Amino acid sequence: MSFGDPNNPYGPPQQPAPGYGYPQQQPQQPGYGYPAAPPLGQQGYGQPGYGGYPGGPLTMPGNVKAARVMLFVIAGLQVIGAILIALSAVAISAAKNDEELANNVDFQQLADYSSGALWAMTLVVLAWGVFAIFLGAKFGSGGNGIRITTMVFAIITAVLGIYPFIVIGLVHTVLAVLVAVFVGKSEGAAWFNRSKYPAAH
Repeated sequence: MSFGDPNNPYGPPQQPAPGYGYPQQQPQQPGYGYPAAPPLGQQGYGQPGYGGYPGGPLTMPGNVKAARVMLFVIAGLQVIGAILIALSAVAISAAKNDEELANNVDFQQLADYSSGALWAMTLVVLAWGVFAIFLGAKFGSGGNGIRITTMVFAIITAVLGIYPFIVIGLVHTVLAVLVAVFVGKSEGAAWFNRSKYPAAH
């Protein structure tokens, strides 16, 4: 017998075969028909989740919730502003019927122009508030399109808050900047790009 013969009792010692008293470290194989789950702690933002769907947070991040609340606050301020502008238009219309001003041609022309502009502004301000409510309501189910639209909305609102300052106001600017920042952060991107199966709120 040669020393290469595995049955040779005088040959070099042989390594034990797998299964004879020594557990072997085998790479874990995924089960049949099911993809392997990623290790715990790696199913966060941007990581693949179960079933082949892209991962993402299961609950709305705090800064995204804050942005949604701020949108609703902006909407409330818009409604208040629309009411105030409408009251101004009504006041100008009532002043037109004043006996002392009835014969003042210049005032009548200015009143006609002002009341018409104020009513138009009322509609615009109210529509902007409704749009803010729509965006906030879509935070639970909307995708990246809602995120981008919200950022554009917030930037425009912030600019309008700077000029004309009296029409929109500093509060609008601060809230709009915060909305744009919170939605634009990585947590906001992960939330709006998450899998919608099932959609979490």
